[in-house]
Amino acid sequence: MHTNTPTTSSIIRPVFSDALRAKLDTSGPRYTSYPTADRFNERFGPLQYSQALQHRVIGTDIGKRAPFSVYLHIPFCESLCYYCACNKIITKHHERAMPYLDALETELDMHVRALGRGQPVSQIHFGGGTPTFLSDAELERLMASLRHAFSITSDAEISIEVDPRTANRERLASLQAMGFNRLSFGVQDFDETVQKAVHRIQSYESVRDLMEGARELGYTSINMDLIYGLPFQTAESFATTLERVRALRPDRIALYAYAHLPTRFKPQRRISEDDLPSAPTRLTLLQSAINGFLDEGYVYIGMDHFALPDDTLAKARQAGRLQRNFQGYSTHPDCDIIALGVSAIGRIGPTYSQNVKTLDEYYARISQRQFAIERGLKLTRDDLIRRAVIMELMCQGRLDYELTSCHLGINPQYYFATELSELDAFEEHGLLERTPQGIQVTPTGWFFIRAIAMTFDYHIRASGRLASFSRIV
Repeated sequence: MHTNTPTTSSIIRPVFSDALRAKLDTSGPRYTSYPTADRFNERFGPLQYSQALQHRVIGTDIGKRAPFSVYLHIPFCESLCYYCACNKIITKHHERAMPYLDALETELDMHVRALGRGQPVSQIHFGGGTPTFLSDAELERLMASLRHAFSITSDAEISIEVDPRTANRERLASLQAMGFNRLSFGVQDFDETVQKAVHRIQSYESVRDLMEGARELGYTSINMDLIYGLPFQTAESFATTLERVRALRPDRIALYAYAHLPTRFKPQRRISEDDLPSAPTRLTLLQSAINGFLDEGYVYIGMDHFALPDDTLAKARQAGRLQRNFQGYSTHPDCDIIALGVSAIGRIGPTYSQNVKTLDEYYARISQRQFAIERGLKLTRDDLIRRAVIMELMCQGRLDYELTSCHLGINPQYYFATELSELDAFEEHGLLERTPQGIQVTPTGWFFIRAIAMTFDYHIRASGRLASFSRIV
């Protein structure tokens, strides 16, 4: 199979020229789905979700059931991080977790009744919020409920987001005993000035000790989240953070661009725009991170993800098996996602759905044994065609006309005539190459894949609406 994965030594480091910066000085989706979540609407509710589950049951040969992915949203946090755009509830009252667990188990039982017990599951992800806000006993309870409801495959990826401030080596050992085999540590930045500005204080030493403990325990993959573009970040301070990250050598690194949207996310109003790095500085931060990680042997996966060559994510990238879902890049085949908890987003067949965003609404729906769907979307044929093309670009870095024609039943050169005509600027900047056979994203183009994919986004083309998305660089 042809792939677009050069060896580490041959990877071209992107150069952010003024012309390229002007071309890409815009906002855009991260394409964890297409259409993106801002296109969901309230015409898709509990009834439509129930129908989607029913269609899944009717249309599936019981002997060939594709495994589900399950996402659980734990919204509670003990303290507020000012940069955060997640749906969270700030509280130090841990007793609030108990009614939430009751509701999660009821919601889980509703899915079992709709789908049947023992559906295969190959991925489980606990996100938030702060999943480690829950006690070991509470997490054990949830894992027991999941095992009772589903048939978890022997090779399942079971991951949890860990706030280093709420964990120690003993906690990691307990998580492993429950079945968790992948961890993600939220670090963002090690600089004390930056940490104070975003209200997230955690020492390098505490993260180092957790990393060492996780490795001793044998976790198969450890991810570290970083953010560039935070207040008071400088080229010098971020270089120190990057040096410390490289010393810890996590298996995966997610390097996100901070999206300052204070009108949408109230906590961000505590961050002064005057304290944010300038656009040229942001590019310097990004370029230094990219070069540093590549020099250390990391493989650039796509978007803002890096992985060591022996990590399963890098292997999936190399083999052309990379997928993308609401949690980002994935190694598992494209699959339906059961989403549990307040604000959680799922996917069943050609539909997307999102639960209500407040606890009161969530509890009210679940207490009536009604699916807590607030909004969603049933994809049209055009949506499905464009999703396939955008995900092929996002995951494989190419668009093969013949394969697209065979798989989707269209002539892509005719169907996307307008879009293809608008790729000249990307080709001029060396971000992609066009041949009679299709489009191939260049090594440099991989770093700007969002901009290329946006060309095929009908909804953006129709509305021109970009303000709700983060900056591309």
